[in-house]
Amino acid sequence: MLTTGKAILDVANEHSFAVPAFNISDWAMFKGIVEISEETNAPLIVGIHPDEVRHIGREMITGIIERSHNSSVPIAIHWDHGATYEQILQAIQYGFTSVMIDGSLKPFEDNIAITKKVTDSAHVLGVSVEGELGTIGGNDSYAEAGAAEIIYTDPDDAVTFVEQTGVDSLAVAIGTFHGLYPAHLKPELKLDLLKEIKSRVQIPLVLHGGSGNPDDEIREAARIGINKINISTDIKIAYHNKMREVLGNDQKVREPNAIQPACIEAMKVVAAQKIELFGAAGKGSLY
Repeated sequence: MLTTGKAILDVANEHSFAVPAFNISDWAMFKGIVEISEETNAPLIVGIHPDEVRHIGREMITGIIERSHNSSVPIAIHWDHGATYEQILQAIQYGFTSVMIDGSLKPFEDNIAITKKVTDSAHVLGVSVEGELGTIGGNDSYAEAGAAEIIYTDPDDAVTFVEQTGVDSLAVAIGTFHGLYPAHLKPELKLDLLKEIKSRVQIPLVLHGGSGNPDDEIREAARIGINKINISTDIKIAYHNKMREVLGNDQKVREPNAIQPACIEAMKVVAAQKIELFGAAGKGSLY
């Protein structure tokens, strides 16, 4: 069933688990992610970045919406890292049920201003809004925008931001990088900071860029306050590593229906592990 990000994350917040937001870039990936979510009875947020939207085209968004309506688990279609108000309007026109406006690299007051503008417009149409406060590290050219270094979310600022913008969920910076984690740094989440932010704002919190962090940290973060975790790098690496293996050097291997099934299965193994890790398996029955 197609629903909103708020409808999904409010339940996750109440029951202390995290919903995976898997970023997809083609139909085969989307198909596999929905299948594994249905197999594990887990709620799903399908994340699509503006670059990915340009790649797959509006017509595929229509197909994603139709498949989501027919799913046995709740699905929200989420515009990931929207940079401008105009992009958000485009997302709403396309049929997205959840949007993120990322003003994290702007001055604090400017971030509040654009996030409130988006929230005011989106809420009129029943679309959920995610904001971001603090900066996630950026590590490679394929990752979403990030800062040269992490600027951790300030709990006092988080209270002000949520009160003044009315966002439904908030992405926080507690020690993650978009893309592959830098080799010279040790992944480490500031879980005490997460607890303090959660105690102050109480709305669903979001973790971006968790690919390189240890499983035990991610599991604990989902238990104490994170309700949505974005996953892109890990599933795409699994998908395309298997594709390289299938293709080899044999030019006769050319048909997508012979190449993609094994890639989808490899991706589903990783996705299933994330679903279990976040505590989302079986939670579809809560909706």
